[in-house]
Amino acid sequence: MKFVDEAEIRVEAGDGGNGTIGFRREKYIPMGGPDGGDGGDGGSVYLVAVENVNTLADFRYHTVFRAERGQKGMGRNCTGRKGEDYYVSVPLGTQVSDAETGEVIGDLTRIGETLLVAKGGFHGLGNTRFKSSINRAPQKASKGTPGEYRILNLELTLIADVGLLGMPNAGKSSLIRSVSSATPKVADYPFTTLYPNLGVVRIDDMRSFVIADIPGVIEGAADGAGLGLQFLKHLSRTGLLLHVVDVAPYDSMDSPVQAAKKIIHEVEKWSDNLAEKPRWLVLNKIDRLSGDEIDERCQAIIDELKWTAPVFKIAAINGEGTKELMFAIMNFLEQQRRIDSEQD
Repeated sequence: MKFVDEAEIRVEAGDGGNGTIGFRREKYIPMGGPDGGDGGDGGSVYLVAVENVNTLADFRYHTVFRAERGQKGMGRNCTGRKGEDYYVSVPLGTQVSDAETGEVIGDLTRIGETLLVAKGGFHGLGNTRFKSSINRAPQKASKGTPGEYRILNLELTLIADVGLLGMPNAGKSSLIRSVSSATPKVADYPFTTLYPNLGVVRIDDMRSFVIADIPGVIEGAADGAGLGLQFLKHLSRTGLLLHVVDVAPYDSMDSPVQAAKKIIHEVEKWSDNLAEKPRWLVLNKIDRLSGDEIDERCQAIIDELKWTAPVFKIAAINGEGTKELMFAIMNFLEQQRRIDSEQD
């Protein structure tokens, strides 16, 4: 299925049911009086975050969602049935805004979380409601109010603990395949990843985290080049970025340091918030270097970048060094969660 992370939909709540005008007419009960019942409230439209949906692709074909209108009131003071609410399933991480005003209505970040986006109309009143001491037989009932309708912009931002950042063919897809059950396409040419992939890394039965791989970022991404800009936003919710660098690039004019600096420049240009996130350096494809070259090449990259954050040397293709990296990530995330809980 094609990955779609933006969509526009129309939601229409149900109108309230009209009240009715009625009079009690029974044998032996003269002047029975009014008995027109109220209408039912209109159904509302809700968005609900579900676990088994991970793209907005379905909204390319189904764009209008209507709740049921309330039933008209009936005689014998019977109230009309309330209209059924309509629940629209959306992926976790969907941000909802009003297309006409730009107002952000809500952000669905927990499984099962619901968001009211169009409220149903209020029911009309039957003529019983208008009975008074001076008007014993009112010929009056009110109509239900219209339900709300809106044009909504949906924007999906994946929710992951860790995000992979790097040039095309740096080995991000190989890394996520190596440490999780995700199966992104892997090939010996750039731009094999065309849309984000999520993988769950399980350290043990009780400890795990989610890692996200996005298409490679190229020079000029912040200005719209390539796919990087379109998907950089999917790293905005992560707690940690892994900057994956190919230490032994084939057929490339860029050295590992030049490639790393381009990524850093594009991230800083795109978002200060993203640039300020914790970022570790992952030097990948050490299997392509001889034993003596590994430390020398890696240290030269670290020195030239003046890198002070943690650094890991790995070969994603065969898993070398990835276990140590995953345990370090888990410990970091658990520490951050403890800090966050203490601040709360």
